[in-house]
Amino acid sequence: MKPTGTDPRILSLAAEVAKSPEQNVPVILLQLKEILNNIPLGSSELKKIKQDIYCYDLIQYCLLVLSQDCSRIQGGWTTVSQLTQILSHCCVGLEPGEDAEEFYNELLPSAAENFLVLGRRLQTCFINAAEGEEKDELLHFFQIVADSLFWLLGGHVQLIQNVLQSDHFLHLLQTDNVQIGSTVMTVLQNILQINSGDLLRIEGKTLHSILDEVVFKLVSTPSPDIRSTATKLLLLMAESHQEILIFLRLSACYKGLRSLLNKQETGSEFSQELRQLLGLLNPKVHQEEEEQKLQQAACLIQAYWKGFQTRKRIKKLPSAVIALQRAFRSKRTKRLLKLSRHKEEEDHRLQLQLQRQRAMRLSRELRLSMLEIVHPGQVEKHNREMEEKSALIIQKHWRGYRERKNFHKQKSSLTEYKAAVTLQRAVSQMSDAASRELHAQAQEQLQHYFMSRALEERAEQHREALMAQISTNIEQLIRAPSLKEAEGKEPELFISRSRPVAAKAKQVHVTTLKHMQAPWWKKLGEEPGVEIDVPQDELSIELGTLFIGGTKPP
Repeated sequence: MKPTGTDPRILSLAAEVAKSPEQNVPVILLQLKEILNNIPLGSSELKKIKQDIYCYDLIQYCLLVLSQDCSRIQGGWTTVSQLTQILSHCCVGLEPGEDAEEFYNELLPSAAENFLVLGRRLQTCFINAAEGEEKDELLHFFQIVADSLFWLLGGHVQLIQNVLQSDHFLHLLQTDNVQIGSTVMTVLQNILQINSGDLLRIEGKTLHSILDEVVFKLVSTPSPDIRSTATKLLLLMAESHQEILIFLRLSACYKGLRSLLNKQETGSEFSQELRQLLGLLNPKVHQEEEEQKLQQAACLIQAYWKGFQTRKRIKKLPSAVIALQRAFRSKRTKRLLKLSRHKEEEDHRLQLQLQRQRAMRLSRELRLSMLEIVHPGQVEKHNREMEEKSALIIQKHWRGYRERKNFHKQKSSLTEYKAAVTLQRAVSQMSDAASRELHAQAQEQLQHYFMSRALEERAEQHREALMAQISTNIEQLIRAPSLKEAEGKEPELFISRSRPVAAKAKQVHVTTLKHMQAPWWKKLGEEPGVEIDVPQDELSIELGTLFIGGTKPP
């Protein structure tokens, strides 16, 4: 989205870049330098101009031009060096807005990498150039590119780590040329002064390569400028990071560094920095000071830690007391609850025991009362029935327990059988003929089951009838007179199976009729259910006229 209120100069320049041929674009972009120089630094107008330049992709055009071959660009290194200045000034202080992610993650790293590539190209051209004005111009252009890179890194410190890890930067640092080497080391020194923490964030191999190159230039380069810059740079690295100082002291690679530095010709310019560096590299000089500092630091840390622990303990003391009280009360409550539950269980057990004793006593009393009511001749029958019922109950419980036990044993095999049947049903396809045959077999088995069940029901009914008949016969035998007292046809009543039944039915029928036909005043003293005696001759007369199965009619 294009910003509103865009500067007409930016609009005109963007339109000209879009319409012009590719070879004319670099020269047209140089007009941005004049526009930027006419605006005061730090003003809101300058920020607005930079946003317009970024929104109309003029910065991207500058970056694209810098990535091309410099020999094909109109104006050569002069145009390229000015474009690096324009690009660095446009990127510093720019607020990209919605495209912030693209600006910080893509455009800025690409710009820093292009500056390093341009520096390497200028280094190659400088080495191959002849002595004279050409070398001076190339060195001037290299200085402009280095300054543009430092300006960009000063505005965006997050790029320092990328630059330090770049192979192009390491190649620039390893040059043998005095002027280029001094410029690169100065840039490195300025970068570390901005943010020295990025030096330890790079890979160890790259860090050791940078350190080796700085030590090499300090020891072997005859140029006083290179040695002075290397001394300041190494002193800055050692003072900023204790790890680098320990590495310089203990590493076998730098074992003779102190003796070599002692042989250096200390001039007035960097003799103070060299003495400081020697003092840092000599552990005996600063051992007592370092031990004292370490002891003071340890005491300070211990004091802070003990104070922190004490304050923490004091703050936790009320909560600890509350927690202790809560734990004690909870434990006491659990113990009382446990005792209460144990007492309830004991009371419940005693109540169950008393209930069982009471139920057993009532059962025995009931049995005794029933034995008193039962006729003496039926006591043995009653006992036998009770034993049979008890035996049936015991058998029922035992059979249920046995069947449940067998079922649990056969449960796994039954599950396997069902699974096998399911698998067989899913795998195999049954034909229609086989299905009909199976259906017929199932119907036949079902019919056989219903017929057998009907026969069993009839047999059960016949058995119950026989039991009732036997019970009636026993009752008649109990009430019958002895053979000596028997008169008339009483013995004949027991010849046929139906005679006792008929006699009993006739007796009840005659009694009911007499009771119903009697006048009301005869029923005043009677109680319900009282039997009326029937004369034996009347019963015999009435019975004689009744046909009883198994006998001949009179």
